[in-house]
Amino acid sequence: MRSDRLLSLLLILQARGRVTAPAVAAELEVSVRTVYRDVEALSAAGVPVWTEQGRGGGIALMPGYRTDMTGLTAQESRALVALTGRAVPDDLGMGSALAAAVHKLVAAVPASHRAAAEQARDRVLVDHAGWYRQSTQAPHLTAVQEAVWSDRRLRIHYRHGDGEAAQYLLDPYGLVVKAGVWYLVAGHRGRSRLFRIDRLLAAEVLDAPARRPGHLDLAAEWARLRADVERPREVVDVRVRVRESRVPTLLRVTRGQRTPDDAREENGPAERSSETDATGWRTFTLAFRAPGAAVAALLGFGGDVEVLEPPAVRALLVETARAALTRHTAATDQVVRPPPG
Repeated sequence: MRSDRLLSLLLILQARGRVTAPAVAAELEVSVRTVYRDVEALSAAGVPVWTEQGRGGGIALMPGYRTDMTGLTAQESRALVALTGRAVPDDLGMGSALAAAVHKLVAAVPASHRAAAEQARDRVLVDHAGWYRQSTQAPHLTAVQEAVWSDRRLRIHYRHGDGEAAQYLLDPYGLVVKAGVWYLVAGHRGRSRLFRIDRLLAAEVLDAPARRPGHLDLAAEWARLRADVERPREVVDVRVRVRESRVPTLLRVTRGQRTPDDAREENGPAERSSETDATGWRTFTLAFRAPGAAVAALLGFGGDVEVLEPPAVRALLVETARAALTRHTAATDQVVRPPPG
């Protein structure tokens, strides 16, 4: 609707000052000619808007002009309050500021939409933590946050997942929280890297300014890094026999270790199964990210799951089970064996 577009144009001008017609046209997905017609409509409505031709020109409001209109529809008000009211963890120390901002937002929306906004605040809650998982401790998050806000370089001592530690000099790009875990997206030697903040052993904010690419899109960079992390390195199909009563638990427990495969199953992880046989067992094929992931997921089911193929996974499971049995048998013998004499 044109009224919505006019309001969008007004809010863009108020927020950014001078803008070019092609930039506004691209953002509003209209032609440049339409932008100029909208500028004329705003001027006719009494809005002090003007244009300047030539290099460095553009569209702008008269200095000092402000409007208190938010332009929020009922659905937009509900969406903003629902996703900001109690959705963001207080790890960044912004809980009170966020609460105050939500109160101001509710007060600023039109009176006809206020009830919807209040309802969203009372009826939507987002919990970022996973089930059966304690919140991760990230004592150096404050220092990382300071580096991100101030665009300063960061020196860290970092522990990798394999236990090895190393030092890095980073250019912070931004923070991402996923499932209750904070990550730092940063540049290291000209290449974007991902660091779990709870693995930082030390963090020092330096005086040197960070080298941040001007074209950087944090959301796009995170998507690229996440895809690289989630890309299967060694997908393996594992054929298993499962006791019928354990099938629901198996599918639930192994879901995190299995790899998605839309070609096999449209709406979920790959799992091809046969009917239950006469002895009460079902045969499944599960696609895992690696042999080790398959063994780690299946070993806990003991005799209720049998790996049929491939032979390498079956052998690895037997080897792992024997090592665990040897270790625990030796430990038990030491505990229960009576002292000599």
